[in-house]
Amino acid sequence: MKNFLSLLVSLFLYSTVWAAGPVNVNTASAEEISDSLKGIGLSKARLIVSYREANGAFVNIDQLVNVKGIGLKTIDMNRDLILLQDDEVTSKN
Repeated sequence: MKNFLSLLVSLFLYSTVWAAGPVNVNTASAEEISDSLKGIGLSKARLIVSYREANGAFVNIDQLVNVKGIGLKTIDMNRDLILLQDDEVTSKN
């Protein structure tokens, strides 16, 4: 029973990580990106920030495939969480 409760608590805490809101990949830190997007750890998030700094802002979400280690499947899984401008959050409401 103790293990079961531990598992439930772990699953609840794990699910709250994915509950983070949308993130602007053009302004967010690597930590914010990795906390908000599924399948994007800190190392991939750092690559997103490095790519952005070297090539300028992303103008299309699909440009993220140009970042090493990020494929279309990862982008599709996070499409509703990826912002290119901060005002996109308010325009969806």
